[in-house]
Amino acid sequence: MTTRRQATRLCLAALAVAATAAITGCGMMPGKPSSSNLIALSTQLRAANEVPPNASQGSGSVDAVLNKDSNLLRWKVNFTGLSGPATAAHFHGPAAVGANAGVVLPWPGPVTSPMEGSATLTPAQAADLVAGRWYANIHTAANPGGEVRGQMTVRN
Repeated sequence: MTTRRQATRLCLAALAVAATAAITGCGMMPGKPSSSNLIALSTQLRAANEVPPNASQGSGSVDAVLNKDSNLLRWKVNFTGLSGPATAAHFHGPAAVGANAGVVLPWPGPVTSPMEGSATLTPAQAADLVAGRWYANIHTAANPGGEVRGQMTVRN
């Protein structure tokens, strides 16, 4: 027969196991990296973010994951509503919001939606990206300087 003290200990042990499982499971939630060496980043691509802004109705998103150990960056891009076919797309930096900068990482062509890519960054590039000093943009013939743009930010 189980004593009251034993029953209390069993209940507390069961609660501890359940709490540990719940905390461990949080790392497996969709949209978040499951490992502490991964950093999730994202942006929304909008014409209003371009410098200078334009009147395009285009929009899109970039979701990326940076492996801090290897500096491998993987990204996924979706876009729609551009004024015409994309002629080029890149990550630019280092630059703050509202400032322009040179291309640091071109996306392989042809640029279509959806698309994915990956590249190994230098330590300096990785630091600029994580600090929010990179932006993504997509160019078209009507907007050769960029039709839609978004600043890459770390997702919490």
